[in-house]
Amino acid sequence: MARPERSNQWALRCIVWVALTLGRSAARAFLYPISLYFLLFAGEARRASKHYLRRVLGREPGIADGFRHIHTFASTILDRVFLLNGRFDMFEVHAHLDETARTLLEQRRGCILLGAHFGSFEITRAYAHEVQGPPASVVMYEENARKLNAVLKAINPALAQQVIGLGKVDSMLKVEQALQRGEFIGILADRGLEQGGASETCDFLGAPARFPTGPLRMACMLKSPVLLMAGIYRGGNRYDLHFELLVDMSESSAGGRAEMMRTALHKYVAAVEQHCRNAPYNWFNFYDFWK
Repeated sequence: MARPERSNQWALRCIVWVALTLGRSAARAFLYPISLYFLLFAGEARRASKHYLRRVLGREPGIADGFRHIHTFASTILDRVFLLNGRFDMFEVHAHLDETARTLLEQRRGCILLGAHFGSFEITRAYAHEVQGPPASVVMYEENARKLNAVLKAINPALAQQVIGLGKVDSMLKVEQALQRGEFIGILADRGLEQGGASETCDFLGAPARFPTGPLRMACMLKSPVLLMAGIYRGGNRYDLHFELLVDMSESSAGGRAEMMRTALHKYVAAVEQHCRNAPYNWFNFYDFWK
């Protein structure tokens, strides 16, 4: 929240124009100099990337690892342009759903999807639309990427209707109403809204890190099922989607909710860690996550 975006709307609109006019292949060519620029000049992000990669790879990362990490992030951002234009057909997507997730999708029952700044949420939303599942909205702090969001909303104005802004008086009410309509609510649950908010320390990639408890408290209050979601970028035009049950708060009793939330949080962290180890360059928290 305190760090400004390292981009400007002119550059963003330029790459969007290239993507929509010349196609994905032409736009992807621009990702190489863009990624190199950030590798050379975004010192804090480069150091955070190296710190993370050292933990997840179990070795000292090289320049190629740092470049690949940034390029993977840039690739998922570019793909959002096409996904927001309904071009799901451009991508090869393999979905992996456990039995509970498949049932919720078929029954169009509202639930909360917990993700992380890992891979692509947009591919998850596009998948829900493609299989004619429930609408998928995202709960997020909009000011964190104001310039990028302004450009993406210009591509698809309907996006504004699928975002529930955090920190507003009616945020919780909008989430509750969406769940009652049978919608999916996506929350990236690895960052808190503000420093010092309610959180719990969990072991993550071999060291303690703080994870916010707010998303699970919200699910508890609204008695909602909670699924883990991960849209993993595999290179080229390939994505893997994973959905698995973390906890069903609709089955909780007042006395056991605290323990259910704690168990679900640790299960969430363990699952995110496993996905990081399986697809290490998909982690997009470019700051010292363990600080």
